[in-house]
Amino acid sequence: MKIDAGSISNENAAALLAAGIDAIRAGDAQFDLSAVRQVDSSAVALLLAWQREAQARGARLTLSGLPAALGSLATLYGVDELIPAFRQATG
Repeated sequence: MKIDAGSISNENAAALLAAGIDAIRAGDAQFDLSAVRQVDSSAVALLLAWQREAQARGARLTLSGLPAALGSLATLYGVDELIPAFRQATG
């Protein structure tokens, strides 16, 4: 699923969460975030929720085009190790 939003924030996180969960339930657990330029803490929560949904369905969440700021926030909050895309980028 391509995320076409230029930002992920409190304003659009709920809609993106629902769209992502629908995609995962339909069998698409690959998310392209290359269009995303700005994020806040809700983006980290969004990725964690998608991760939980994918795991619950036996799928592997795949993220591409992650903005650097998202990785920085995940590291700041200590959850980067919970999201495979960040584990691969750092280690």
